[in-house]
Amino acid sequence: MRNLIITPNMAQRMNLGQYAEEAVIVEEAPKNVKHFIEANTEEATLNHLQHECITPVFSKDNELTINHAAFIETIQEAASSFFNGETIDTPEIRVSHVIKGRIPEAIRKPANQLLESDKTIYYERAAFSIDIPTIYETVGGNKLNLSIVGVRAYNQMNLYSKKSPEVFRLAIGFKNQVCCNMCIFTNGYKDDLRVSNTSELYRSALELFNDYNPAKHLHLMQQLGNTSMSEHQFCQILGKMRLYQCLPSGYQKSLPRMLLTDTQINSVAKAYINDENFSSFGNDLNMWKFYNLLTGANKSSYIDSFLDRSLNATEMAVGINAALHGDERYQWFID
Repeated sequence: MRNLIITPNMAQRMNLGQYAEEAVIVEEAPKNVKHFIEANTEEATLNHLQHECITPVFSKDNELTINHAAFIETIQEAASSFFNGETIDTPEIRVSHVIKGRIPEAIRKPANQLLESDKTIYYERAAFSIDIPTIYETVGGNKLNLSIVGVRAYNQMNLYSKKSPEVFRLAIGFKNQVCCNMCIFTNGYKDDLRVSNTSELYRSALELFNDYNPAKHLHLMQQLGNTSMSEHQFCQILGKMRLYQCLPSGYQKSLPRMLLTDTQINSVAKAYINDENFSSFGNDLNMWKFYNLLTGANKSSYIDSFLDRSLNATEMAVGINAALHGDERYQWFID
């Protein structure tokens, strides 16, 4: 295994009692042309979310939700405290499913006569990625930066009730810098983070960062590069992945879960032939490249399913890798 590049500051941060350091954010212009998620998302800035978007409320008691801007700021502060001394990049923010409204004074205006000042908006779904470029490693010739990803989707909450704990998804893992594919590991993901305020959110983020083992995650990804499959085996796996969607529910439940859609499986096939970084058409395909074909296809997921499928891409790659060495759990996909 290669040496993980971690500074002394990172090694000293494991005591949660030490996380009270003042957050320092390094403001930098985005460097990547590619995005960590695409689908139907659009780019947004923190300033836009703070000053140009309204905050939804719980309708029964008019209590405020934790809005997207507060979510991002809280995780940004937690990252700066926990990784004190590291470089913390500006969040890349992607939003979707805009909810439009209008101010009371514009209620009777025709839609085509509305001014920008008459309109209100917020986004049903938001995702962000915060890179920590001073913590990195190279796997399969690709530079990976430590990255924190958060997802918020109001459609997964009941805003027509009284205030209750709110649902967030938060992950820490590595982002492949050649393609911005996210690599998520089991102990770096909280898929049902329920909190009532930003203080609880801050503490939960710190607990996640503390529980995450970057060296173990990197070792797992490096091991993928040691195994390859033939083109015939790759085609067999693609066929089984397509078949999986049509299986009777009882039969499907007896197999490991596979969350990619038919469209995404088609994207894996196309990338196998055409992708500038991971194509292997006519040659054996190593499992590191196969993993990135899966994570690349996942970038077309909607925000609310993005992190679940990111984790599932890891499960599929690791499971099929084990099956190629004789393990029985994912054997169905290669038989």
